Amino acid sequence: MNKGIISTFLSLIIIIAVSIWFNMRGPDISHYQHFKDPAISTKSSQRMLVVEAKGSPGKSGKRAFGLLFRAYFGIKHIPKGKNVPAPRARWPIAAAVPQSEWIGRYAMAIPDTLHINRLPKAPIGLTIETTTWEYGEVAEILYRGPYDKETTAIERLYSFIKNSGYEIIGEHEEEYLRGPGMVFKGNPEKYVTIIRYQVKKQAAR
Repeated sequence: MNKGIISTFLSLIIIIAVSIWFNMRGPDISHYQHFKDPAISTKSSQRMLVVEAKGSPGKSGKRAFGLLFRAYFGIKHIPKGKNVPAPRARWPIAAAVPQSEWIGRYAMAIPDTLHINRLPKAPIGLTIETTTWEYGEVAEILYRGPYDKETTAIERLYSFIKNSGYEIIGEHEEEYLRGPGMVFKGNPEKYVTIIRYQVKKQAAR
């Protein structure tokens, strides 16, 4: 069988498997219940596999996640099965900017000690790399529901950060514990997302 056909077939299998995992089951949500109320904690820096794409999440995000999953599951000795980390995304552009101008950094955590010989070639409009995401003190909240109704949860987190004497110093970040797969959309009301910001204590006046 042609190698290109085999590669396409394997990529499709991976996409379907990931879709089923994150849409129908995903990581154990019980480990994240303490984020139902906003909280500040300390998070260690993590090595990440990152695909960057420009444009609205609904369009460019699907392509980016497709490449991300294909690259992740193509790495030898990468955690798989129940140990697959939830995908994340960071948004360095302000929400007020038109979505066509947004930059999305779609990512999955990878072990610090893992040696990666080669990553797949990114198609036009995407880039792929390994890098380290810095954290430190972070403010987080657990949100359940569709992505276009996150505003209330985000505003609640903003207020908590300000009232706790902190300020935001990092990009808007989301960790997708349960959501749409590449194939199955599922029920948006059952999507589960952690919304996260790097923060620091405000200087005393």
